[in-house]
Order: sequence, then structure tokens, then C-alpha cells
Amino acid sequence: MIERSSLLSKINTALGRSRIVALVGPRQSGKTTLARQFVLPDSVNYFDLEDPVSLARLEQPMTALQDLRDLVVIDEIQRRPDLFPILRVLADRDGLPARFLILGSASPELIRSSSESLAGRMETISISGFSLAEVGVDAMQEHWLRGGFPLSYLANNEMDSFIWRKNFAQTFLERDLPRWGVQIPAGNLLRFWTMLAHYHGQIWNAAEPARSMGVSEPTVRRYLDLLQDVFMVRILQPWHSNLKKRQVKSPKIYFRDSGLLHALLGIRTHHDLQTHPKSGASWEGYVIEEAIKAIVPDEMYFWATHNGAELDLLLVKDGRRVGLECKRVDAPRLTPSMQIALDDLQLNHLFVIYPGERSYPIADKVTALPFASLGGENLKELGLGG
Repeated sequence: MIERSSLLSKINTALGRSRIVALVGPRQSGKTTLARQFVLPDSVNYFDLEDPVSLARLEQPMTALQDLRDLVVIDEIQRRPDLFPILRVLADRDGLPARFLILGSASPELIRSSSESLAGRMETISISGFSLAEVGVDAMQEHWLRGGFPLSYLANNEMDSFIWRKNFAQTFLERDLPRWGVQIPAGNLLRFWTMLAHYHGQIWNAAEPARSMGVSEPTVRRYLDLLQDVFMVRILQPWHSNLKKRQVKSPKIYFRDSGLLHALLGIRTHHDLQTHPKSGASWEGYVIEEAIKAIVPDEMYFWATHNGAELDLLLVKDGRRVGLECKRVDAPRLTPSMQIALDDLQLNHLFVIYPGERSYPIADKVTALPFASLGGENLKELGLGG
């Protein structure tokens, strides 16, 4: 059992100040397990909208919910978007007899309904699978290969983990998305998702996948937006500065879970991962995702110019601009690109994340930082803690 004490603390804090707390994240990321630590599944205050009994209890939702007290949990809320207006009414009652913890897999319908009905009443907490901080830095290689989905990470062996991820992708496309009203054929989405694995870490260009699939550019953009809405991919937007330089204005694409990326690339073992052509891009995406989890920035971007200067990750945190570069080398050094990014973007500091074991200064405002630090407790000392 992996302890998720930081997430539990965050949920507790949110429930103390907000009438409704939404815990959103991809399927099988551990939302239900977390919620059951607040309300037991056999309680009258627990509703699982994939359970026929819970659905029957909610046939008359106002009658079912209005007399409940304390904390009420509603799991898989995206299956009943009609509940959002009712939750608004219940959350506005005098004395606040009940608070609500709602769980959802971030379907487009969930996002749309909640933003319209619960504005100003709901606090949202996004979760993913296990983070490096949760599994421990000693498990980094296993975590990188298998990803953070609990059933993938905790599988008995590499092959069991790989098969779980392949089955997850298939089931997600064939069963879950259609339940949320997505009408795109599962075969088309699987083909696009697999194709997208080869674009991981690259600048997005809709024309190439559209041509390969024989569909229009707006169609592949719709596919991409859908995969972002359900937390499968991250669309990292470019930063634009008022510079006399031609800057890249298209986003970069990253898989949010390294294990799913590896499953779609056919990477089964550590040996496969180390020898695969996308190994470097996979490591970069893994570092970026773990950095975002650990630092919890207010804003995040990448930056690049057409002359070759670039920065893997630009984070805005408490008014500070912090740059992150991912270098899979033994001893990173200052490069012209780093110096340009430091000066042009007016960074407060630039950290070069690498797979070594010690931190050391590279130059003024530039520090080499071991990747394992993202799973430790010393980030606040560096001005980076979440």
C-alpha cells in the first residue's frame, strides 16, 4: 500500500473551506481509494454511479440527498451531469448541513457542467497516479517504466504491468469514452493515440497526423483536445516574450503517464526502455511531469526560438520565473541556449535536472539538481516547494 498523505491532507484542507470539493483525474488513478478514507463505501453517504444500487437511490436525487449530513461522496459524477444544479442548491443551504466530495474522470461534460453550475462553490483538486514522492526515489526506474497508475505500478512483474496498461487503453476507448457521450470510433482514437506516442516531446503539427489518418486537421485537433480533457496527454503551451526573435508558437505534446506511453510504444522491459529511440524523450516527459507534481506551479510553459534557443519548462510560481532544463548526462554544464533563456526570459533561477546524485552550482543563477530531489523534501529550501 502506497501512502498518499500529502493528497489526503490537501483534500482535508479543501473540505474545511469549500462546500464542494471535486477530485478529478484519469480513470484508475486512485480517486475512489482516497475517497473511501473519508466515507466508507457501505455508508448511506456514499454513492458510486457505476453501482446499480446507487443509481436506483438517486432516481429522485433531491429526496435522496437533502436529508444527509456531514460529508457526502459521489463517485463517477460525470455519469450524472444533471446532479450539478441540485448540488448547487444543497450547497447554498443555511448552516451547511452537508459538504460534498465529488469524484470524476474529467470528461468534457463534467468540466462544462461544473463550471456553469458550481462557480464559486467548488474547489477542484487534480490527481494523477502515484508520484515519485509517493513511491520513493529508490523506485524511480520502476516508476518511470510502469508509470503511476496504481494497478500498473503494483503489478507482480513487468509483463503483468504491461498487459494491464494495454488493456486499460483498450477499455478506456471502447467502454469509458462512449459512456461519456464521445462518439468517435475507438479504432480511430487508438490509432491516433498510438501515433501521438511518436510525437511525445515534440512540437505539435496537426497536418502530419491528419494526412496519415486521412482526416482533416480540425478532426485531429478534436482528438487531441479530448485526450487532454481526460488527462491522458499534456498540451504544453509556448511562452511568448516581447523579444526581437522569432519564437515557436505551437505547443508541445507530452503523455502524462510514462507507463501508458511505453505501452503504446511497445516498451515492455527496462532493457527495451534503455535501447528505444524514444528513451530520451520519455525521460524528458517523465521529469517534466514529476516536476509539475512536485512544484505545483501557478503557470507552466516551454520556450523556444527558431534560432535554436529553448527551455524545456518555464514555471511561474509566487511571482517568480523559474526555468527547468532536462539533461540526461552525467555532469551538465552551462550551454549558450541556457544563458540565452536566463537572460531573455529574466529568470530568477534556472535548474538543470539530471540523473546524478548531488546538487552543484553551474553558473550564477544556474544550479544542477538531481532528479531524485523532486521526490524529496528539500524543494522549499530552493524556492520550489508545492
